[in-house]
Amino acid sequence: MTTRLLHSQLSQSDTAIQIKQLVKAIEQHDTPAFKIKTLRSGDEQIESTRLTRYFEHIQQMISLFDERIEYRYSEHLQAFMGACQDVGIVRGLQGLVCLNGEGTAYLDYHRSMNVLVARIRQLTSEKCYRRMKDDRRYQARKQEREITEYADAVVGRYSRTIIVRVDLYYRSDAQARLRVEHVFDDLDQLMVERERNSIFDHETGYICSVEQGPDRGYHIHAAFFFNGNEVRGDIHKAQLIGELWERITRGYGCFNSCNHDKDRYEGRLGIGMIRRDDLRARQHVHEAMRYLVKDEQPLLVKPLRAKCLRKGQVC
Repeated sequence: MTTRLLHSQLSQSDTAIQIKQLVKAIEQHDTPAFKIKTLRSGDEQIESTRLTRYFEHIQQMISLFDERIEYRYSEHLQAFMGACQDVGIVRGLQGLVCLNGEGTAYLDYHRSMNVLVARIRQLTSEKCYRRMKDDRRYQARKQEREITEYADAVVGRYSRTIIVRVDLYYRSDAQARLRVEHVFDDLDQLMVERERNSIFDHETGYICSVEQGPDRGYHIHAAFFFNGNEVRGDIHKAQLIGELWERITRGYGCFNSCNHDKDRYEGRLGIGMIRRDDLRARQHVHEAMRYLVKDEQPLLVKPLRAKCLRKGQVC
């Protein structure tokens, strides 16, 4: 959990991650959101369960779904959104509430959240939910194969290839206001710069993947390939690309250069100068590129027609 979650206002990315964590917790545990006990006095006592802590930001979680923008949601967010609609969650005087089973009266907040949890649990047990999870995993494996084949073809073009790996982030103070469509706007601008900026002279290929995680929020993993017979200095090239990202994001962006820290890869170095005839190094390239499309930090919410993975053409 990041320090951002300690604040009352979460970013769009953090809110989506909170929903995913709630849905996964409901899948793993059979408890309600709150345990409601009736005392001998007739009063009620509300006790926490394993799920209770996930409801701290429930207002923002429900507000995430903005009908003014066409988004595609992960299976976790679809289950949450569908459950909210099915049970009829509304904002009442006592917070978020829903009608009882007969539709004759509104339940209090704690009972309403228990009803919501029960409906989410039902939806996550249905075939369509499991199918979406399987489809995502299949897509990730397919992308791994495609990226491996693409990287191998690019490295095979010239006797030497320079590979630059950078992670493109946003500063923590910018994350609070950042929406996923802004990330794709910045990525589009980076693609435009590829076509006209001298930094990318002698580029032979590229791979960019948009992801989100609990620590960095929305971010981009990127690799750029250059003709090693024309380009030297992979560290300097990575620095230039990172500085370009900072300009594109108007100073809100930051970056990490993997090329600046190649020693940590020890005998698994798949970036920097790669020789075409070094088959072992090419295997390390495959490993480094598969990291770009790992299934650990997929986008939970994205613009409807946006492409999370982009790569060049093999000439």
